[in-house]
Amino acid sequence: MEIALVLTLLVIAVVLFSTEKLSVEIVTLLILIVLATVRIISPEEAFAGFSSDFIIIIASIFIISAALEETGILDFAVVRMAELAKKSKNLMLFIIMFTTGIVSAFMNNTTVTAMFITPLVSLTKRTNTNPSKLLMPLAYAAILGGTCTLIGTSTNVAVSGYIAKTGLEPVSLFEITGIGLIIFIVGIAYMMTIGQRMLPDHADQQLTEEYKLQKYLTEIIVMEDSPLIGQLVFASDLTTLHFRILNIIRRKENFLPDFRTRIEEGDVLLVEGDLDNLMKVKETKGIEIMADVILEKDLQTEDIRLAELMIPRQSNLINKTVKEVNFLQRFGLVVIAISRHGETLRTKIGSISLQLGDVLLVQGASQRLAQLRSSSNVALLDEFEPLLFKKRKGTFVIVAFLLAIILGTTKVLPLSIAFLMAAIACIVFRCISTEKAYGAIDWRLLILIGGMTAFGTAMDNSGAADFLAKGIVDIMGPLGKLAVLAGFVILTVILTQPMSNAAAALVIVPVALKAAVEMNSDPRTFAIAIMLAASVSLVTPFEPACILVYSPGKYRFSDFIKIGSPLTLLLVAVILLMVPVFWPM
Repeated sequence: MEIALVLTLLVIAVVLFSTEKLSVEIVTLLILIVLATVRIISPEEAFAGFSSDFIIIIASIFIISAALEETGILDFAVVRMAELAKKSKNLMLFIIMFTTGIVSAFMNNTTVTAMFITPLVSLTKRTNTNPSKLLMPLAYAAILGGTCTLIGTSTNVAVSGYIAKTGLEPVSLFEITGIGLIIFIVGIAYMMTIGQRMLPDHADQQLTEEYKLQKYLTEIIVMEDSPLIGQLVFASDLTTLHFRILNIIRRKENFLPDFRTRIEEGDVLLVEGDLDNLMKVKETKGIEIMADVILEKDLQTEDIRLAELMIPRQSNLINKTVKEVNFLQRFGLVVIAISRHGETLRTKIGSISLQLGDVLLVQGASQRLAQLRSSSNVALLDEFEPLLFKKRKGTFVIVAFLLAIILGTTKVLPLSIAFLMAAIACIVFRCISTEKAYGAIDWRLLILIGGMTAFGTAMDNSGAADFLAKGIVDIMGPLGKLAVLAGFVILTVILTQPMSNAAAALVIVPVALKAAVEMNSDPRTFAIAIMLAASVSLVTPFEPACILVYSPGKYRFSDFIKIGSPLTLLLVAVILLMVPVFWPM
């Protein structure tokens, strides 16, 4: 009965994680409540994962990474990288992937990808290269670079924490560096050869063409007998017909309306709306619809510009609608359209819930756009202006980080204490404010990892792990230990599509450990193979780093399948060949 319940909860979790009807942290907590209520796990076991030292390590890494970004040292590195990369496009691709991977070995890969997107988009404009040629390699390098150290991904830290809880030796900081470098080098070699030839070359377009806005934009002249005269712009008859007034040309002056603006006789209104509603507007007395094609210059002046904003991982706009965040009042910008996973959303913009990686086409004053360069809620995909390099503070953060690595590696201090000490030092010496430090931590990820660690305990307590392990060994065992390991690795790769990498690994590891014991194999070999497999699943763009580059790179879903599938198979083969060499079964 308990086995059936746990496995049913697992299926429910996979479905809810993939559909995102509920946020992952809520799903995780609800599962913990059920498991604790039916007493498969005790309250202490349910929340043990949240008090584990690996949670402290992950949170500390987030803070240190944010401090590095805050001091401008990474922007400085990007500028230097761009200067070196101008010599040739092949050299540029190699430098981008190599640098990204090295940084990602010590920082969260989603954070690294988000930091490099804006400067790389700017670099593509200066070198006449399409973003689609660089952004997918950027994301892949960040993901694969994370396999080189324990702290390269939260998945590595979580799996190490779990196996330590079962009595096995945890993964040390550089224990996986050897195989991680092999995975990383194979990834670079693939993208420099086969992958580079398959990368799409999506031509750069004007923003109005790219978002297909021409057929949704119309200019309306307000005549002397129009009932629109005197109406507030955002409460006019046009608004009730779901038209949005973007610009007003009044006495040859082009300006953006605000909530106090009223329509006057002779105004030329640039409106956006559905073609069906346009037919209704044509029947309205006192207006004249201009038939001219709307061009990008009609939406921009010396002071008013179109721009693209990306929603990064740390944004507090995620899961909130444009209307809920009062986008116009808060940022002084009008959201014209939203690009999400290759699809352009143009209707009912105010009710669209913003998601990680969304790219917003906005219109607003140049001054307001410039103010967004330091915002943590949106990333301006425009000309890159590096933050002021705070050399002294940047050097301090690097020294504190290196010291933590040395102290943790030599076991002078536990890793959790060493990294926590470095994170607190960054705050105390004002390399980052307390508010930004808290904001840098991905609390949703910590809840997910803590909760899924408890789910692993539930699989042990209920006997579900034994049940699944025995079934897998019975089916695959006659083919040999390597075949069983291959089965777990492939299952992990498949599960990382609907679930996060950490969640998938924490679901499979308890079963794999039982199977290893059943076959008299080393459980750590299986745990490390699964840990690495969770980071090489590049078949679909569901990994957060890939989601971030999807819209800026103008990719299609098929681009990731075409390029990522062969690379994933290649890396799975590397894992199956090399893990038993480094950790004999």
